Amino acid sequence: MTYAYFDHNATTAVDDAVLDAMLPYFQKEYGNASSRHALGIAARRAVNQAREQVADSVGAQPAQVVFTSGGSEANNLFIQGAAGYLKPAQIAVSSVEHPCVMRSAQELARNSRGSWKLRRLAVDNQGQVDLGDLDNAMLEQQSGLVSVMLANNETGVIQDVAAIAQKARAYGAWVHTDAVQAFGKIPADFASLNVHAMTLSGHKIYGPKGAAALIIDKRLLLKPLIYGGGHENGLRSGTENVPAIVGLGVACGLAKARLTERTTRILAMRSQLEQGLIGMGAVIFGLGAPRLPNTCYFALAGIEGDTLVVRLDKAGFAVASGAACSSVNPGRSHVLEAMGIDPTLTRCAVRVSLGSDNSPAQVENFLRAVGSVAQELKRISMLAI
Repeated sequence: MTYAYFDHNATTAVDDAVLDAMLPYFQKEYGNASSRHALGIAARRAVNQAREQVADSVGAQPAQVVFTSGGSEANNLFIQGAAGYLKPAQIAVSSVEHPCVMRSAQELARNSRGSWKLRRLAVDNQGQVDLGDLDNAMLEQQSGLVSVMLANNETGVIQDVAAIAQKARAYGAWVHTDAVQAFGKIPADFASLNVHAMTLSGHKIYGPKGAAALIIDKRLLLKPLIYGGGHENGLRSGTENVPAIVGLGVACGLAKARLTERTTRILAMRSQLEQGLIGMGAVIFGLGAPRLPNTCYFALAGIEGDTLVVRLDKAGFAVASGAACSSVNPGRSHVLEAMGIDPTLTRCAVRVSLGSDNSPAQVENFLRAVGSVAQELKRISMLAI
């Protein structure tokens, strides 16, 4: 049985060019980038090149790139690090944020004993931030921090981050966007987004796990999460993971170079997929909003999402019933809850996220499998009545 991977929002396979670039730094060029000898200098040169590649991919300067171990660390570095320098105020985050932003904001409010107030920004039934509620939040209390993701990891819905940033900046807030899911799928230019900080991650763009970056405005002061030897301009101490950083740099360069071609091809497959699903009576969440070209979050009423995921896996298709990054409340989507979706339908949600290795033939086979499994499950359900 041929296995088709349709879960690229969870992670991606490392691109051959990325792997080839990384391999020498595991054995041949294994120096510590802080060492002064030839091997160390070679490692430092590789890290600097990767920093330039990451910066170029989002229209930033190399000095603005801070390497971290992952998107979760980068998001926490901004939220906790910015709060360490700012006067306590309000932190406003969208109600559909990734747990690593939401939980970090919750912990900031809890650990500050109420000095920092958490404000969740409402979204409409398509999953987009209600700009009117953002205005309300800014007027209710002085906001020091605002964090809104560029694109949602479940629905793929894209936020108007530039408009959000313009409003928040007018009130003096520092603005951050988690662009982990968006980067490599849509343009993500740092200056155009008008934010103070942005998070990227390697393993969503055919790069390695364990490598990410926080892009920051050079005027920002952040308090480090990790202290030690003062690496990354004092913001992230610890011996650099040179192979992973090299891989991240190459992956970012490829993501920029291949964006248009990849987007066009994948969007055509998503259209093919959604036409077939709608023909089966499926509901597509966020259908009326701008979405990532690769993401389709759907539900077939009366068929549990978890059950459909397991059956499709046995049929040779890897999909998800939600986000892969949280073990809290499995099968329950806080994103769909925030959108006001009926709880009985949220339990039926399944996410398909296409990638560069998928084909129209795989999509067609997937649709056949969904139809077959759905009919079988409905028959079983009727027999149980």
